[in-house]
Amino acid sequence: MGAIVIEQILDIPKQQVEQRQSRSIKLNDPRFEETYTAAVERTSTGWSGRIPDVPEVNVCQGTTQQELLESLAESLHKALKARSAAWDRQIEEDIKAGRLDLLRDEILEDIKAK
Repeated sequence: MGAIVIEQILDIPKQQVEQRQSRSIKLNDPRFEETYTAAVERTSTGWSGRIPDVPEVNVCQGTTQQELLESLAESLHKALKARSAAWDRQIEEDIKAGRLDLLRDEILEDIKAK
């Protein structure tokens, strides 16, 4: 999997960030060509953030915004790898159990008909 690309969506003025306004950051996963939006905010001790669309990524913390974004990107990468591995295991189980045999037979019939 390629490195996750981090892009700011909104350029919020500094005074709003200091008021603990949430800020949206894009995290792009080049392997699956997916973009995820992280919600980050400044806290009294640094930065906090999460990715609402990926609940496996727990709330991350960082002393600096960059540290937080790197932590979110790493957590996202791990979550996506785990999802991919789970998908692969499920497909293998389905193949071994014969759950895809009917589909395979239909495809072979379509190929023979052409």
